[in-house]
Amino acid sequence: MEDGIEQLVPAVEQQLTSPETPYVGETYQRLLQDPEIDEAEAKLMIALCLADESERMVDEDREFDIARYRTLLTLLPKLPG
Repeated sequence: MEDGIEQLVPAVEQQLTSPETPYVGETYQRLLQDPEIDEAEAKLMIALCLADESERMVDEDREFDIARYRTLLTLLPKLPG
């Protein structure tokens, strides 16, 4: 699964600069306030949330749920399980 998560990092990086997803940048900046979390780890945490919602979308045969994704982001640094 780790390889799959790392493949989502470019998507996270795009979301960090997109005006359509300011909440991703806000989450990123919030995570970086923790001295134990570096930039790469913060991006991986966000990627894990993206992967979790993407997997749920496929499993449930539905559209991407932005509200659920945003909720997962607010729960970081606790990771979805």
